[in-house]
Amino acid sequence: MTASLVTPPMSDPRLAMASGICAPTDPRLRNPTPDVGDLSGRSGGVTGRKVDEGARRELHSRLIANLDLSTIGNRTDAELLAEIRSAAEELCLRGNNLLTSAERDQLVEEVMDETFGLGPLEKLLRDPSISDILINGPKTIFCERRGRLEMSEVTFESEDHLLQIIQRIVSRVGRRVDATSPMVDARLADGSRVNAIIAPLALDGSLVSIRRFPDKPLKAEDLIAKKSIAPEMVEFLSGAVKARKNILISGGTGSGKTTLLNLMSGFIPDNERIATIEDAAELRLQQSHVVRMETRPPNVEGQGAVTCRDLARNTLRMRPDRLVVGESRGPEALDMLQAMNTGHDGSMTTLHANDTRDAVSRLEMMVGMAGFDLPIWVIRRQIASAVHLVVQAARLTGGARKVIKISEITGMEGENITMHDLFVFKQTGLNADGVASGYFMSTGIRPHCLESLESMGIKLSQGIFERRSLMTC
Repeated sequence: MTASLVTPPMSDPRLAMASGICAPTDPRLRNPTPDVGDLSGRSGGVTGRKVDEGARRELHSRLIANLDLSTIGNRTDAELLAEIRSAAEELCLRGNNLLTSAERDQLVEEVMDETFGLGPLEKLLRDPSISDILINGPKTIFCERRGRLEMSEVTFESEDHLLQIIQRIVSRVGRRVDATSPMVDARLADGSRVNAIIAPLALDGSLVSIRRFPDKPLKAEDLIAKKSIAPEMVEFLSGAVKARKNILISGGTGSGKTTLLNLMSGFIPDNERIATIEDAAELRLQQSHVVRMETRPPNVEGQGAVTCRDLARNTLRMRPDRLVVGESRGPEALDMLQAMNTGHDGSMTTLHANDTRDAVSRLEMMVGMAGFDLPIWVIRRQIASAVHLVVQAARLTGGARKVIKISEITGMEGENITMHDLFVFKQTGLNADGVASGYFMSTGIRPHCLESLESMGIKLSQGIFERRSLMTC
C-alpha cells in the first residue's frame, strides 16, 4: 500500500466520503504516525458476533490518518477500494488484539461500509430478500421480507450517525435536508427510492423509508410465476400498450404500481421516443430512445424549484411519441390529459387510489387543482376521451401483491363517465400462511378497444374474454 502519511486538503469527493463518518476527533488520532495498538475494543471487547464499536471507530480513524490521499485522483474506485481494504487488513494484523480471523474480516467489512458505503445500511442493502427498509430513529429499523415486516438487529450508533448517513444519501443526487427543509426524496445508486424526515418534524429521531427494487426489472413471466397476474391479463395489456392506448395504473402505497409500470413500458416498441418524468428517478425502461427527467426541489432561498408540471409542459416541445409520468399527484394531471388528447397516445402514469373508479374520481380532483375554473362535465369529458384503461394493483393480506382489476373507460352517459371491468381478482380467503388466496377471472365483457387492436394487426387469443376463471392462487 502507498502510505506516505501525508493528508492534503480533500478536494476529491471520495475523500470527503472517506472521512465523513466517525472522523477522528481525538488529537492523538490525527498524528501522522499513529501507534497501532489494541483494536479489540477491550473496554467492551467482542460481544457475541458483533465487533465492539470502539474497535471499528479506532480502525477507521487510524486508516484515514495513514492513507496517502495525494494520488487519489489518479485511481479508479476499484483500485482505491482494494488499496484501502488491504490497508485495513494490515492494520488489523499489526494491532495487539484478540480478534479471530472471522471477527477481523467483519471489522474490516464494517470499516469499508462506513468509509465508502452507507454504514450499517450496507448489510441490509446486500440482502436481496429485503424489499423495504424502514428506519424509526437510530436504534429501531424494520425490514420487509416476502411481504412481512420484521425487526432488524442493525442499528446506528447515534442520531448524529444516522443524520450523517442521510446527508450522504441526499448529497449524491444533489438534494439537501436540514432544519429549514426537513423532508426530502432521493434515490440510491441502485435506483432504490428514499424518503427522509428529520427534526423538528421527526420527534423521536430521523425517519427514513427505503423502497428497493430488484436488480433486474421483473418481467411478465416473473409476475405470472408469482401469481400476481394471469397470463391472459398480460396478453391483453401487452396488446393495449402496443396499440397505443392511454393507461392509468392505480393502487395504494407499496402495491407494486412502479413495478407494473416498468413491466408495461417493456411492451413499448423500441423505435419510439419515450419521455419520462419523475420526482425521484426509479423507472427502468429498456428501450434505446428514452429521455429521462427529474423534478428539482427549491434551494435554500425557496427559489429554483422545477415541478412535474413544468417538466410536462416542456416535454411536449421535445417531440415525444409517448409520455410516462412516474406518479401524478397534483395539477400536472391536466397536462398529462392534454398530452394524451393531442397526439401522444400510449402515455402512462400512476396514481394513488383504492379502486379503478376511485382513480377516475381522484384524477378529476387533481385536474381541478390546476387552477382553472372548469365545469366538472368538461373535466370528465377530457378524461373519458383521453384515458382508455385503468389497472388496479393492490397489496393484499399477508403481503401478496396482485393486479386485482383491469377496467375500460367507455365514454360518457350524461355527465358521468362510464366504465366496465374486464378482468378481476376474487379473494376467497387466506391460506395456511395467512396470505390472501383466490382466483383471477374474466368478466365476459368484450372491450370496446378490441376493434382498434385488431385494426393495428394485434391478434389476441380466442376466448380470452369469455367469462371464466383464469388462474387460482
